[in-house]
Amino acid sequence: MAAFVAGLPKVELHVHLQGAASVATVLELARRHPEVGVPTEAAQLREFYAFTDFGHFIEVYIAVNSLVRTAADVQALVTGVGRDLAAVGVRYAEVTVTPDSHLQSGIAPDAVAEALRRGRAEVLAASGVQLSWIFDIPGELGLPSGLRTIDWVERYRPEHSVGFGLGGPEAGVPRGQFQDVFRRARELGLRCVPHAGETTGPQTIRDSIDMLGAVRIGHGIAAAADAALLAELADRGIVLEVCPTSNVATKVYPDYRAHPLRKLMEAGVKVTLNSDDPPYFATTIGHEYAVAERHFGLDEAALRQMTRTALQAAFVDEPTRARLLARLDS
Repeated sequence: MAAFVAGLPKVELHVHLQGAASVATVLELARRHPEVGVPTEAAQLREFYAFTDFGHFIEVYIAVNSLVRTAADVQALVTGVGRDLAAVGVRYAEVTVTPDSHLQSGIAPDAVAEALRRGRAEVLAASGVQLSWIFDIPGELGLPSGLRTIDWVERYRPEHSVGFGLGGPEAGVPRGQFQDVFRRARELGLRCVPHAGETTGPQTIRDSIDMLGAVRIGHGIAAAADAALLAELADRGIVLEVCPTSNVATKVYPDYRAHPLRKLMEAGVKVTLNSDDPPYFATTIGHEYAVAERHFGLDEAALRQMTRTALQAAFVDEPTRARLLARLDS
């Protein structure tokens, strides 16, 4: 199974640029900017990543984000993510970027876009891994952040920008306030992929579909509690980007046995496996495949089909999709 998983041409649809910064990268940034207060030694950083609940995770995530102060820092994140993805057999990834975090830290708008462009080109040349961009709103900053984000996207988005999302905490962040922002994103040709149903109930998923035009849902695991919603997701082919280790690490579920991955699949919902914020949770997408086999009983055929689902759900050009599907079939 380990050899099979290693050989799969994997696709990652739900991985955050800042959240995918390796321990080595975070330590480097923490030592550049010690005033932020993020630990500068590996052992202390791993303790820093021991989350008590989802709220604590968000606090740590924001602290680490604040280490990114320059365009060079952004480019370093991109090249680091590309290197780590290549190491576990990922051939294509849609990386979620939160531009407002970089803008609020004082990085020039055009410099953010250029750092993404340069980093992507470096990754492609070094490993052949293709990256595309999904730009998301940090929900805790509300509509003003949403407006800053879509304004930046309209003016500065680099090539290979494919999606628009909404992350951060769900509780107290009604989806309806972002309706016009997501309308503007759709008019740019970006597909809408908000987080929903990670830490709140099924209604957040419904609101994301009805109000924001979601075609994929980040996490979406709360759908397991609503049979009618499961049926609708299956009928409409709306894909859930599921991240089991993330959900256990942030205490959304106490363990894998409580996680509804199998229930979602058995209801006919299309699901993909993803790492979310891999160093925070001591995971990779390869580890998520191993978790799916060990804890959810998925065999090689099921894991191959999950990879196929990710390729079919990806916002990628058709020649690349066809090439990766052929590689999967071979």
